[in-house]
Amino acid sequence: MRVLFTHSYFLKFDSKQYRTAMPYPPLATLYAMAYLRENGFHVKLFDTMFADSAHDIRPTIERYKPDILVIYDDGFNYLTKMCLTNMREAAFDMQTYAKSQGCRVITSSSDATDHGEKYLEHGADYIIIGEAEQTLLEICQLIQNKSEDRKSLIAGLAYAEDHQVLKTPKRAVIKDLDTLPHPAWDLLDIEPYKAMWMQHHGYFSLNFVTTRGCPYKCNWCAKPIYGNRYNSHSAENIVREIKTWQQKFGFTHVWFADDIFGLKPSWLQEFAVAVNKEQLKIRYKIQSRADLLLGENNIEHLAKSGCDMVWMGAESGSQKILDAMDKGTRVEQIYEASRLLKKHHIHVALFLQFGYPGETLDDIRKTMDMVNDLLPDDIGASVSYPLPGTKFYDTVKEQLKTKTNWTDSDDLDLMFKNTYSKEFYKELHRYIHIRYRIRRGLHAMRLLFIKPSLYNAKQVAALLRLIPQKWIWKQKLKTIEPGVASGL
Repeated sequence: MRVLFTHSYFLKFDSKQYRTAMPYPPLATLYAMAYLRENGFHVKLFDTMFADSAHDIRPTIERYKPDILVIYDDGFNYLTKMCLTNMREAAFDMQTYAKSQGCRVITSSSDATDHGEKYLEHGADYIIIGEAEQTLLEICQLIQNKSEDRKSLIAGLAYAEDHQVLKTPKRAVIKDLDTLPHPAWDLLDIEPYKAMWMQHHGYFSLNFVTTRGCPYKCNWCAKPIYGNRYNSHSAENIVREIKTWQQKFGFTHVWFADDIFGLKPSWLQEFAVAVNKEQLKIRYKIQSRADLLLGENNIEHLAKSGCDMVWMGAESGSQKILDAMDKGTRVEQIYEASRLLKKHHIHVALFLQFGYPGETLDDIRKTMDMVNDLLPDDIGASVSYPLPGTKFYDTVKEQLKTKTNWTDSDDLDLMFKNTYSKEFYKELHRYIHIRYRIRRGLHAMRLLFIKPSLYNAKQVAALLRLIPQKWIWKQKLKTIEPGVASGL
């Protein structure tokens, strides 16, 4: 049988990410393709990353004539976890057209897990719930054998029957990830990715994962695909895979897209040993937590294996907000982890979240003070975003009347009532970034006299543009929340 794979992330539908120009291939899709191919199916990929519209897949469907269309989103990428409506509408369009051409349609994504009934209404025959490779194989085999009447026996599946959405029992997660074949990188056209990276950044970065899931229970974090379990590939398996594809693709940088990289200190040590044994030359970035970084020489192991940047889920400089989020970390841990990372010459980047219920001006100021004190190498500021399956969502869902998802990753709409208006938080996001970049520019200016070798002329030059912008954005904030903005 012919199975055509695609996914629903279109870079051109997300203007912020298009400007950022850091595209990463749909890694989970490539894993699923490899798994089906290993089990005898003929698979092909239509990669929507650089497509202009959902209609672009139609000629491929007409030529390839697949028996099954699988829309399989990259559950490792936080952009797909955001369930953006631009991408949802594109998925509906692809599903509907494939159905009109006689295809069976199977969809696996965070959004389809949350809103399965909508996807089923728009042409999907099956929605896969949770980790999807094994479920996908089993339903494809039933379709191939013309025995779909046995679909209720397959775990991890949702489908419509008699105008009702039925769900089968949950599927157990795969514990030994090394039993999975390596992603089907050979079926991906890597050149557009490489070209965009080289043109905009001067190097090429590729994405890999070493684990699935996250055991922590921050009450705003949705995990519809891999859940609260945490399972790992062996360090040797990952190093071999990276080495193989580095020789073919020529990337020099890796983004490990794990929710949490290196939870176990022993794994980090094994990874550092394997990297050096294989003489693997890479720089890489990861996502982690402050408390985890402080454990058992973790930062030393990261430095030895080539870690270049850690994106730390700091979220807030207010302990009150961290506790309300069930984050399980302390502000002082963020400070200490940042200090140690810099000591080991690893860049520090902070994820920040504004607008969590109950946030006050004092909490906002504490976060801004933390950024000023630590002066990280980068920040990613957003506003609280309620997604189904979280305690946070359950708290505010009654307020989500006209809008429940962002259009794209730069939407930043606070979709529930909070201490301050959604207009205030939207402008606050811009103001935070401008203020941060001014601080970076002033720091770069000081380096001219202290460490000239680290002087960054671009950051200093940007001050001429940023300082007036800061004043303009503060005036906007004063217009929206007069009593609050004066304190920023």
